[in-house]
Amino acid sequence: MDLIVIGGGVVGLSIAWEGARRGLKVRVLESGELGRAASWAGAGLLPPPPGPGAIHPLDALGRRAAELHPSWARELTAATGIDTGFRRCGGLYLADLPGEAASLAAIERTWLDEGWRIEPLSPDAVRRRHPEIAAAAGGADIRRALFAPEESQLRNPRHLKALAEACRRAGVELHERAPVERLEADDVQATAIVDGERQRAARICVAAGAWSKRLAEPLGLKVEVMPIRGQMLLYRFPEPPLRTIVNVGPRYLVPRDDGHLLVGSTEEEAGFDASTTAEGLAGLERFARRWLARLDDRPPIASWAGLRPGSVDGQPYVGPAPGLDRIWLATGHFRSGLTLSPATAELVIDLMTGTAPQVDPGPFLPRRGWTPIGPATSLDGRSAIA
Repeated sequence: MDLIVIGGGVVGLSIAWEGARRGLKVRVLESGELGRAASWAGAGLLPPPPGPGAIHPLDALGRRAAELHPSWARELTAATGIDTGFRRCGGLYLADLPGEAASLAAIERTWLDEGWRIEPLSPDAVRRRHPEIAAAAGGADIRRALFAPEESQLRNPRHLKALAEACRRAGVELHERAPVERLEADDVQATAIVDGERQRAARICVAAGAWSKRLAEPLGLKVEVMPIRGQMLLYRFPEPPLRTIVNVGPRYLVPRDDGHLLVGSTEEEAGFDASTTAEGLAGLERFARRWLARLDDRPPIASWAGLRPGSVDGQPYVGPAPGLDRIWLATGHFRSGLTLSPATAELVIDLMTGTAPQVDPGPFLPRRGWTPIGPATSLDGRSAIA
């Protein structure tokens, strides 16, 4: 076995598929059901690609991901017959409070300076183009607005289903309800212990989202990834209630072609509690009613929550673990797991196969700010950290 991927979410499945397409023998170990954690719980929102002048490391990864998403959608549909729902629908960015307007003005200046494709809009232009927003029941007073025509979306449950099926057809071994108890590694191979059984591979990649820290710490690795809960609401209309995604601060309205409308999201430190709360859902409902008059008294048809893997410095961990070259990490993407998944997968497999990467891996390598927290256990019982 060339590669064992721990975690069957969008990042793990993307790595598995990319590896299999490049000739690697891959196995995925998922503790629950494939694609049913944070990957499933998101809205499928794909932000606009960063401009050529954007210099933050995440911008480079985001640009590459934006280049890959259309081709991945085509290739997944061709391989499986599943329509992932990828479409470029554009995104409105709005502010109705003075502080949010100032923040959006700063974002607008930065994006224009960096060459992002955006169109600043006056409040009157928003009202003319999007009367469904301008007539908001809550009386939202638009102070600042811009439109990003390249913002896109995916139906993330369909995308995950297509990824899993594409992996199967590419020869990836997919194992559900296979929680990994611990990891071991030496200079030759890595081992995952599942239900007492030792599963060995040339490399193991931990892509377990918010649960990655639990597997890394016994190896002596300090991986600062923590769960951040996000709650969501779902409404249903006879036809799409909006023509574009609407973003207001950290919250959003995402319309689907079949009339569904997703409303998100909260950001809460709640440990590993993935339940919804009355307070969180009520806040989302107030937000939706403030910006969309068509809700009237329509109740939501569903609600749920997911646990996003946040990192201390806001950047994912991607690459080999320091001192343990057989153990790799791909975690800590926070709200951008779906967005960055194809570029993350490409980067991981590029580095594993000695291919020149399309993105500088340096800012994402796990060795940044690395602090050992204790001796790691290798296969022969010695410390795995020299």
